[in-house]
Amino acid sequence: MPFPEGGAHGEEEMTDGNGALLSLENICKHFPVKASFFSREVLRVHAVDGVSLDVPAGKTVGLVGESGCGKTTLGRVALRLVSPDSGTIRFDGREITSLSGEDMRRTRKMMQIIFQDPYSSLNPRMRVRDIVGEGWLVHGIASRREIREMALRLLLRVGLSEDAADKYPHEFSGGQRQRIGIARAIALSPKLVVADEPVSALDVSVQAQILNLLKDIQEEYGMAYLFVSHDLRVIRYVSDVVAVMYLGKLMEVSPAEELFVRPLHPYTRSLLAAVPMIGGAPREKIVLRGEIPSPLAPPSGCRFHTRCFMAEKICEEECPPFRESSPGRRTACHFV
Repeated sequence: MPFPEGGAHGEEEMTDGNGALLSLENICKHFPVKASFFSREVLRVHAVDGVSLDVPAGKTVGLVGESGCGKTTLGRVALRLVSPDSGTIRFDGREITSLSGEDMRRTRKMMQIIFQDPYSSLNPRMRVRDIVGEGWLVHGIASRREIREMALRLLLRVGLSEDAADKYPHEFSGGQRQRIGIARAIALSPKLVVADEPVSALDVSVQAQILNLLKDIQEEYGMAYLFVSHDLRVIRYVSDVVAVMYLGKLMEVSPAEELFVRPLHPYTRSLLAAVPMIGGAPREKIVLRGEIPSPLAPPSGCRFHTRCFMAEKICEEECPPFRESSPGRRTACHFV
């Protein structure tokens, strides 16, 4: 069955020695851009710079940071939708950094993505049954005659009615379209799903429904999520581990509950201080100075030092190592 009746995958799940289903090691990705329309000078956007991150099997790693920090690029590199300039990607016990052709096609069957925009991520000329079943056709799992029945079962699982199968994307609301996107992502029973801001374009009430659906599906089928979001409240709700990113680099990685109770990195502390609270103990008040530097010319030393309230001379001169600062927690800060 392409869409499992239970939580087991069709193949034995492999992990690296550290228990990671996905392991990103020292990933770098820069994008060339022209300095101006009339100039021949080529600049480089430092989207991701030396990032190492693990996603354990069956768990959710939340990737959080301000817009433009490289979260989406890292998620697409993880799926090899974008090739890294350097670094290593290991998935399911195998290095996939340079895979191509049929080997990469088979691997992609186990890696899927839920896109941010439910309005532009679905082909407006395809019926929903064909959108959901496209992966089954590509991988030779089902014929066109079989797809409708299989799509019906899957659409019911994500909370849509049977008549949705014969409709087109424009006939649905934003939340319903995202359910279709989720159905498409889980149709091949992947081991890993990258959820790229999957609820940011939805109303708050609909966000809760989609987040609960994603958690239910994970519990039922045992897949891992790399969950990309700028919303700390969403990240706290869904994540087992949280990775905090700033200007192309990781600032902190920590078990979710520990991070939200006692953030270590000054950038993480400033993010949490900016989250509105109703009742409870007041948060520390942190006001960051200046603007986020351009990824075309990131600061030397610690990327965050131009805005950091703890910055010293060493922060301008030396990039802090990303090291274990307490059991199970890693930070990139000279003073943590």
